[in-house]
Amino acid sequence: MSATVQQRRIYSPVQRDAAIFLETTHESGGVRSLFEIEVAPGGGNQPHCHLSYAEHFTCLEGELTVRVDGLVHCLRPGDEAVAEPGVLHCFANETEEAVRFQVELNPGHRGFEQALQIGYGLAEDGLTNDKGIPKNLVHAAVLMDMGEMRVAGPIRLLVPLLKVLARRGRRRGVDAALVERYVRY
Repeated sequence: MSATVQQRRIYSPVQRDAAIFLETTHESGGVRSLFEIEVAPGGGNQPHCHLSYAEHFTCLEGELTVRVDGLVHCLRPGDEAVAEPGVLHCFANETEEAVRFQVELNPGHRGFEQALQIGYGLAEDGLTNDKGIPKNLVHAAVLMDMGEMRVAGPIRLLVPLLKVLARRGRRRGVDAALVERYVRY
């Protein structure tokens, strides 16, 4: 791995996955955010959606399971799946081998880039639960707001409360403090 790639790589010891920032929103002129993701066996995320950007998944190595709007896609190298804005989706590595894939946000989304860095930083500092969710509810709310993420399942009933907590957190400068501490690029 080159020094440049190593510098742009973040790792979550909790989820045992990594993200490499290949192209940021700033670098693409807002067109896209592009990442390479490495997911350990059994890793993945919970069903969610984003409000204003699509996620385009391309498998590079291994087998990635992507669920989009109730449909299951088993991606192998070269295969793709897309979750349009507002569409419920998640990904998982349901195999015994690590999986690598690219994910492109279209258009690019600076808030997602920041939320990803902050979430991984909080995990490194031991400030998340075993699913990588911040233990501090205000931090969780601010990250969801930054990334324009909405969750599914019973926890979605907390969305109104999380919106209030995110607003309060922003007024108190929690978002700025998290960006200052964890955002590198």
